[in-house]
Amino acid sequence: MKKLTILMIGVLSMSNLIAQDITDALRYSQDDIQGSARFRALSGAFGALGGDMSAVNLNPAGSAIFNRSHASISLSMLNIDNDIAYFNNRTSVSDSKIDLHQAGGVFVFANTDDSSPWKKFVISLAYDKTANHSNQWYANGSNTNSIDNYFLAYAQGLRLDEISRFSDETISQAYGEIGSIYGFGNQQAFLGYESFILEPVNDTDSNTSYFSNIAEGRFNQQYDYIARGYNGKVSFNAAAEYEDRLYLGVNLNAHFINYDRYTSLRETNSNPGSLVTSVDFENNLLTVGNGFSFQLGAIFKLTQELRAGFTYNSPTWFRIVEETTQSVSTFVDDVDGSFISDVNPNIINIFPEYRLRSPGKITGSLAYVFGDKGLLSFDYSRRDYSNMEFRPENDSYFISQNQLISNVFKAANTYRFGGEYKYKQFSFRGGYRFEESPYLDESFVGNLTGYSLGLGYNFGNTRLDLTFDQAERTVNNPLYSVGLTDAATVDAINSNVTLSVAFNL
Repeated sequence: MKKLTILMIGVLSMSNLIAQDITDALRYSQDDIQGSARFRALSGAFGALGGDMSAVNLNPAGSAIFNRSHASISLSMLNIDNDIAYFNNRTSVSDSKIDLHQAGGVFVFANTDDSSPWKKFVISLAYDKTANHSNQWYANGSNTNSIDNYFLAYAQGLRLDEISRFSDETISQAYGEIGSIYGFGNQQAFLGYESFILEPVNDTDSNTSYFSNIAEGRFNQQYDYIARGYNGKVSFNAAAEYEDRLYLGVNLNAHFINYDRYTSLRETNSNPGSLVTSVDFENNLLTVGNGFSFQLGAIFKLTQELRAGFTYNSPTWFRIVEETTQSVSTFVDDVDGSFISDVNPNIINIFPEYRLRSPGKITGSLAYVFGDKGLLSFDYSRRDYSNMEFRPENDSYFISQNQLISNVFKAANTYRFGGEYKYKQFSFRGGYRFEESPYLDESFVGNLTGYSLGLGYNFGNTRLDLTFDQAERTVNNPLYSVGLTDAATVDAINSNVTLSVAFNL
């Protein structure tokens, strides 16, 4: 295994150093239906119900519904089916994984003073995965736009002596120095120049204009995308029941991010006049972060059967650190002969910590409980993604990204429906959900639709639940944020089989 040099990039303004964009903000701001099998079987429509560990994650007042101390643990098998379209070529990819994604316990303390209106006090601790980043797909197609435009976009306007190495420098030394002094953009231009993709108009240090050694025409491109990781949170919950009708609760949440992404583009051409006929460009990104949020919730029994719930989710305040590695390899065919140029700096770029504020959310819920026979439930949530914000706010790059967030994103509504029917020890469940796109232009990310079916069996103090749920969404994925911005359209179907064991303590 090759040894990687670690480069701390920590000078100049943030705008010269990093390449975070609005897609990063969205990735860490979204959450998904995770949780216990019973919770997933009702498509997460639990805001007015409670009595489930994952319902506490949705509405902190839900823990006060428990009459006895309780615990649960959930295991799921996720299957991802992606159909990818790229310039009229279609490919398909499937991936599966097994995951322990939920665990928690609640402790109920009944008030023995019958004269007090406060009937019980509850505390709980729970772990929930809030978003799954595992995904992979690849796109094949013939394009008239080359990867050279990515490197040209970064190089134009930069001095040649700021994107090239000195005669006594190695690739690693030059890449590291350029990164620490000038930043990410200059590093991209350096990779393009040293791999012979770019050529200066004038071979002088002060040159700032460049042209491509890849001739116009058609380009065969294969793009591979592999991502792993998740968002998760650990919640401390406290709740209370008042007068057998009102339930109040609060969650204090510690969030964490772990995201690992690998992308690779292989481009070939046989265009007349091309000195560079093949390009392999690889990028790795590792993101880790932590954050804090809180939730306030209430459930009110309008009648013995009809319940209403309300939850406020605060924004989540994240602190995030990113690491990248890059390499580019080209096949060059010129008058002096053919050769391979392999530009592999073997350096890990560690970027300065930045902050992200994800948007808050409000949820209103209604549920009707048919005694011990079953229930119907509905949740409505609203989250304004235009309120996402990179910080520090006085950084010029983040100012532009925050303005773009305000112009591109909107408030998105989510609707969830669920029902349960009980027959003896068996419970039969189903649900449906609809989530609007967070983009004003829904061609970037489409609306999400999903359904769920579940079965439960109550052994008395122990309950076993099994659920199948599936969701579909179409996403247009630009290959790069500049230059080669052509998008691969991914029709994604995510299917889950979840098994939960819940028991009273």
